[in-house]
Amino acid sequence: MAEGVDSFVESDVAAHAGWANKGAIAAAVAIILAGVYAVEGGYVNDARDPGGATSYGVTEQVARANGYRGDMRRFPQHCDGPATICADAVYVRSYIAAPGYMPLVEIEPAVAGELIDTAVNMGSRRPNRWYRLTMNVLGGARLPDSAASLGPADIAAYRMLQTKLGVIPACTATLDALDARQAAEYRRLAAANPRLRAFLKGWLRNRIGNVDRRSCGKGGT
Repeated sequence: MAEGVDSFVESDVAAHAGWANKGAIAAAVAIILAGVYAVEGGYVNDARDPGGATSYGVTEQVARANGYRGDMRRFPQHCDGPATICADAVYVRSYIAAPGYMPLVEIEPAVAGELIDTAVNMGSRRPNRWYRLTMNVLGGARLPDSAASLGPADIAAYRMLQTKLGVIPACTATLDALDARQAAEYRRLAAANPRLRAFLKGWLRNRIGNVDRRSCGKGGT
């Protein structure tokens, strides 16, 4: 998968950012996506799930927005052969580049992986807001209470947190804080919507604590 991901990283993101370490970034993205796929699996269409028909974690609505017109049961995971729209491409474009997570892939892949996994599951607005609140609480940043895509100030706040706490403590503290907010949101959703209660145990089992804290500290400088 790394070869396919590498082409998307270079064409959609790194080519515009001028980063020198594109291969390492693509490798980190491939590892993150492998973790997401392990949880999401292939095709599912649970009537209780508001996401509807989903393949490799990509909902039909998102697939259509990216130009896919085929049966979701045949939506490709990788862009092999003639396929130009696949789960890899959608993730890089919609759940990594668009929310502003790619710089964090380079700096701290573990934190980026947490944000990406959460965005796949519930959209990027919640994790974007939680990230800013976490930087404010842990690092004393003064980021706005906003769900907008991350920008330079948000990335700079993480670098400041690394300086304050150290690289690995900054990572583990951020992951713990993001997990706490995510778990609380899952419980709120399940309490508010009886149809979602069937998913609560799975959400907590698969989406909370799923980023190995031992992976912290493997980013660049």
